Amino acid sequence: MAVDVRLPTVLRSQAGGQAIVTVEGSTIGDILRTLVAEYPGMAGQLLTEDGVLHRFVNVYVNDDDVRYLSALDTPVKEGDEVSLLPAVAGG
Repeated sequence: MAVDVRLPTVLRSQAGGQAIVTVEGSTIGDILRTLVAEYPGMAGQLLTEDGVLHRFVNVYVNDDDVRYLSALDTPVKEGDEVSLLPAVAGG
């Protein structure tokens, strides 16, 4: 199923400047792996070499942080909106 993924400004250049891309997948892991396959420049920014969600990116499905759901196993369905946001650190 197709899901719209909102990209932060920092990742848009990897997707030809697009702010929203439509990606096929049934889980967040599927979505991210498809994004990396279609836009290889995003690889190191989304997933670690081990295939784990990178700690410097936050992923939301309809405003819910997937880290508090089922992480990469979080299911998505038609009409869901996935948002990728860079993590913000302060000090």
